[in-house]
Amino acid sequence: MKRSSLTRLAAGVPLAATLLLAGCATGPGPLYYWGGYQPALYGHFTKETGPQEQIASLEAGLEKARAAGKPVPPGYNAHLGLLYAEGEQTDQMLKYFEAEKALYPESASYMDFLLAKFKRAQ
Repeated sequence: MKRSSLTRLAAGVPLAATLLLAGCATGPGPLYYWGGYQPALYGHFTKETGPQEQIASLEAGLEKARAAGKPVPPGYNAHLGLLYAEGEQTDQMLKYFEAEKALYPESASYMDFLLAKFKRAQ
């Protein structure tokens, strides 16, 4: 090879490496807006945070998810409905159970089970 060919090849290697790394650095973002869902769930099971704190955190997360245009993960609305059920706020519980069913139709049988259980308890 000639010296000028080697020079051009050597100059092109860093550019090719940069383009390759830049292509690998970006990927798809998360499918769902998780917000404070995981810490709230952890707090629920460990009893570190009370229902009202969890409700406030999850409600704020819903607003941020709407602003970001992302859906919340499966179970988010159902968990919020259960928290409202603990506080005997039936209308809010129904709202979030129905929202869970609408967003994730595969959860309909479980949401119906919870609703039937709630009606039997009354």
